[in-house]
Amino acid sequence: MTNVAFIGFGKLGKPCAEVIAQKGHDVSVYDPREVESEYCNIKDTIEEAVKDRVFVFVAVPTPHDPLYDGSEPTYHLPPKDFNYDTVKEVIAEANKHMTENQILVLISTVLPGTVRKEVVPIITNPKFVYNPYLIAMGTVAWDMVNPEMIMIGTENGEESIEAHSLIHFYNEIMENNPRYEVGTWDECECIKVFYNTFISAKIGLVNMIQDVAEKQGNINVDVVANALRDSTQRIMGPTYMKPGMGDGGACHPRDNIALRYMAQDLDLGYDLFAEIMKARDIQAENMANAILKHGNKVAFTSDSYKPNVPYTNGSYSLLVQHYVKRFGFIVPVDENPHVIVKVHESDLIPTDYEGIVFDPWRSHVGINVVHYGDTRNEKKNERETTQIHESRGTYQSNQEGVVGGLGEDRL
Repeated sequence: MTNVAFIGFGKLGKPCAEVIAQKGHDVSVYDPREVESEYCNIKDTIEEAVKDRVFVFVAVPTPHDPLYDGSEPTYHLPPKDFNYDTVKEVIAEANKHMTENQILVLISTVLPGTVRKEVVPIITNPKFVYNPYLIAMGTVAWDMVNPEMIMIGTENGEESIEAHSLIHFYNEIMENNPRYEVGTWDECECIKVFYNTFISAKIGLVNMIQDVAEKQGNINVDVVANALRDSTQRIMGPTYMKPGMGDGGACHPRDNIALRYMAQDLDLGYDLFAEIMKARDIQAENMANAILKHGNKVAFTSDSYKPNVPYTNGSYSLLVQHYVKRFGFIVPVDENPHVIVKVHESDLIPTDYEGIVFDPWRSHVGINVVHYGDTRNEKKNERETTQIHESRGTYQSNQEGVVGGLGEDRL
């Protein structure tokens, strides 16, 4: 039996605390409201609740302004973060009464960066783990012990002693065999919120098919949706879930552009695909800016839109090159580039190349490699490339330099 506490006994905290108690553990609870439970010990103060507890779970809300709950139109409202006042208040109070032998576990949803910037600075006594839950209202208790995954967030993404202790505790109460995703606090914050927004995007896209059916006619939305649902090779499977170079080819970009026309022609009243294409363009520009930080002469391993084909229709490599060239940096192919961009994960880098390899797929092994998108390990990468930056020079907005594609057949 493990002694645990829950601070917050509402829609999330109560079913989670009670299912843990029903599994044979001693659970004390604090909530500022009057609450009752036949399974948990209700305490009058946070100090009483956390006393002699191994784990203290914080399950308090991080609410939005009431106008932002989605029951009325929200798209016209300015974006707002969650409110973290209650989280910080209860953690500060719990911290006063906890010791270094206890583990504080935050399970509330927060935006990426919140734990590191706003929560951890007020924790001085107990150890800390960020552990957001994947649950759905109405099935919280079942979801608690049958999760798809369990997210464990630590400072550096390693399985710390406190993380190991929490995993051991969960193994005792789980009814399925969930996978554990151990990452930094920031990575677990991302996993939680992007998991939810993937669902929103999926529903929005499939409901767009419904709108098209209503406007166009001669379409049963279920025939279309079911065909897509059963397409497990690409749409519903793990394919395209490795971030890297953007979407390209003769079909995908132009189809999105054509669907923009269709949305306007059918007067759907919204344009999902404008934002998709805008994001594609800006992501390419962001990548170009990141490349140019590492040198002013750049080569690309390929101009093609996919590996092992000669076609450049809709090439994302060429789109990135467009932004590099737009800033005035063009490289002759016969010059030794400062940076080589690995366009496709299978592309080869010359064995005698001594410059910087910019790898958006984060799979190239060696020194002087920039793994684009990995900011957890970027400091280590920066140290390894310092000498080359000093000897070759880095991008400045007033420099004259050169960039371009080496072409698929050149590397």
